[in-house]
Amino acid sequence: MNNKMVIGNLLHRPLRSVISIVAVALEVTLILVIVGLSVGILEDSKTRQEGIGADLMVRPPGSSFLSGISGAPVPAKIAAVLARVPHVTAVAPVVTQLNTAGGNIEVVYGIDLKSFEALSRPFHYLSGGPFEGPNDILVDDYFAEAKHARVGDHISVLNHTFRICGIVLHGKGARKFLPMATMQDLIGAQGKASIFYVKVDEPANIPGVESYIKHIPGMENYSVQSMKEWLSLMTVGNLPGFSAFINVVIAVAVAIGFIVIFQAMYTAVMERTREIGILKSLGASKAYIVSVILRETLLIALCGIALGIGLSFLARSGIHHGFPTLYPMITAAWIARTVVIAIVGAILGAVYPAFKAAQKDPIDALAYE
Repeated sequence: MNNKMVIGNLLHRPLRSVISIVAVALEVTLILVIVGLSVGILEDSKTRQEGIGADLMVRPPGSSFLSGISGAPVPAKIAAVLARVPHVTAVAPVVTQLNTAGGNIEVVYGIDLKSFEALSRPFHYLSGGPFEGPNDILVDDYFAEAKHARVGDHISVLNHTFRICGIVLHGKGARKFLPMATMQDLIGAQGKASIFYVKVDEPANIPGVESYIKHIPGMENYSVQSMKEWLSLMTVGNLPGFSAFINVVIAVAVAIGFIVIFQAMYTAVMERTREIGILKSLGASKAYIVSVILRETLLIALCGIALGIGLSFLARSGIHHGFPTLYPMITAAWIARTVVIAIVGAILGAVYPAFKAAQKDPIDALAYE
């Protein structure tokens, strides 16, 4: 009987109920999509770094643990020094450059193709082939799909025009690769490198090689880090400002849900003053009145959550279809968090209206017009 009353109250005011459900759905979608995009970009970066196949990363002193933003400050000939370290099987110097042209933020790699492929496996060419000249560029399949690019097309990178010589399978560091000498000339860093990727013969020898490199004269202050350690640091909590950004998104989303639910339930209580008076005159307790309002709110929240989750998955598909390089990660853990956040926000928005309804005097309520 009580549940029928709750459902009847919501159906009696369908427009307000729909608006409230949509508001909760927007709250859920906002959290899942924006957080999913942020986490998806982070996970994509981790996956591509892991796909390089290196065991160790050697970077100049004072460089950020975020790969790709340190420029090319050290001589590339350090690769020869690292190659002589016992148990090292391959060393690949790489020049990285942050590119923000066209509204995108990406890291472009300047590579020596032979040493870079020696770290794990050669590039898997979906079409085209390796560099044929200094003005050639390799792009991955995600970029090619997003830009409808083909081998032979010309694209602008770092204010220079390059010919796409090959389209490779994604997952090996960057989405765009230039010949290392070309990149060095473009950024005025001839003979320099940004990072050295090191391959070790056996996983058990990684700590020993790491320690050996740190004790090479002149390299005491270099950052030497295993790929496993670097991947463990690439989390939401460790990235500067990332957690704050997510907290702001959640706060904005909760505010939307709270305000709409508060307004809807407060107005509903005002409109049902006489109804509440009748219930109290029939013996309904304050707890019963509060429970009716809160159950209505909970039903609105659950409907909104279900709609929001559905919209989030639709948005994910739409984003990935329109922008293949972006893929929001909607995980079970974040769905569970979002459900709790949405329910708590909705309940908080309904608490005051519920207690205001419970405090109404039945005599005044019955006389209310």
